[in-house]
Amino acid sequence: MTETIDLQDQIAGLDPKHGIHVDGRGIGATQTFAVQDPATLDVIAEVADAGPAEATAAVDAAARALPAWAAETPRARAEVLRRAFDALVAETDLLAALIVAENGKSQADARAEVAYAAEFFRWYSEEAVRSEGDYAVAPASGTRTLVTHRPVGVAALVTPWNFPAAMATRKIAPALAAGCTVVLKPAAETPLTAIAITRILKDAGVPDGVVNLVPTTDAPGVVTTWLEDARVRKVSFTGSTGVGRALLHQAADRVLNASMELGGDAAFVVTADADVEAAVAGAMIAKFRGGGQACTAANRFYVHADVAEEFVQLFGAAVEALQVGPGADEKSQIGPLISARAVDGVRALVDEAVAAGATVAHQGGTPDEGWFFPPTVLTDVAPDSPILGQEIFGPVAPIVVWDDEEQMLHQVNDTEFGLASYVYAGRLQDALKIAERIDAGMVGINRGIVSDPAAPFGGFKQSGLGREGARDGIREFQETQYYSVDWS
Repeated sequence: MTETIDLQDQIAGLDPKHGIHVDGRGIGATQTFAVQDPATLDVIAEVADAGPAEATAAVDAAARALPAWAAETPRARAEVLRRAFDALVAETDLLAALIVAENGKSQADARAEVAYAAEFFRWYSEEAVRSEGDYAVAPASGTRTLVTHRPVGVAALVTPWNFPAAMATRKIAPALAAGCTVVLKPAAETPLTAIAITRILKDAGVPDGVVNLVPTTDAPGVVTTWLEDARVRKVSFTGSTGVGRALLHQAADRVLNASMELGGDAAFVVTADADVEAAVAGAMIAKFRGGGQACTAANRFYVHADVAEEFVQLFGAAVEALQVGPGADEKSQIGPLISARAVDGVRALVDEAVAAGATVAHQGGTPDEGWFFPPTVLTDVAPDSPILGQEIFGPVAPIVVWDDEEQMLHQVNDTEFGLASYVYAGRLQDALKIAERIDAGMVGINRGIVSDPAAPFGGFKQSGLGREGARDGIREFQETQYYSVDWS
């Protein structure tokens, strides 16, 4: 049941002016930065603005805490993570309210994110006690090989604004399960959720120094400080491909263990024998969850000519019926974009597509105030339209009609990205055959969502390196070590 949250009282209780969290305590900085509600443009908090000095202090704390946390029993680490799961679930109303206020999501999307975020703590509480090893007889028989895994060390985590809870827990949970300590830089647009999660982790029994939080507007200064610190042995980043490339260049100088979850350009394929109503329902989730501001969001739609008219009609009607407004209004299904710059960027993409011949076939409405963009369906989109090759990150659905499967698959794969895609088809075998030929790390088969803490999340090509979630996620925070034992 949803409780009424006095948001300003709750934010005051988080003490964001001391929102830097180092060695178990909140500290301030000489400056603060403002956090705005993208639906109302109101300033909802002033947050301590960290710099390189605070970044170094966070590593100091993480390095001091590392030996004890790495030596802790897997069961003890598991119990801490399980308590963190219970605590996040108990604080759903608060966390959802913070996400609505600083990110702009609808209440339904915000609450779904909290449930998803909490699940990473439960999943990795179970994985913490299941770290596999290996025993083998060497081919020459004179030795035995023992293989084990150990924590990589202090991990620098950099998370985006679009999932302020889930992107933090998806990194923190496996790192802690593996025995690592962490320093976390949340996005400047959404630091309040990260502050709340850090406090929840402390209350759940995470020892001082194991999780350290550094909110900042100086992302390059803070992250560079971490990447140049020899005590940091891991960087895990979620964000744009451009920033990911730059971080990889920096990480290369130290041969730093790096995981990158980067941009996407997800295709949504509908075949001639697909259940069109089901495809439309899946498209609404794949495209408009979080207002389209997700790396897994359906970015371009390839609909077979035989069902294109029906699909566009049903999809367009559903888009026009979307309730667009502030997330504080329970009736709202789509909230604002994160910034005025984001609105301008999406508008420019739509204007360019229309100038090249696309048609705005269906469009919803928006409030007069806030950083909103109307949900939009574009038809008559040419297969080589620039909008198909860029991550829209907004509520815009360009539709391409196809009738040749080989050409369609060539168009789907003609991108530098390869994170997620979706296929709707009548026969499961046909859907799987198409999915096997799509260059993407994740493919939704007759469903509009691919994320699951129990599944490996990640992409091909320039959509990233490594995987998050599942057993793969904990491996990202471990080093493999083997012992060669004399058996003569």
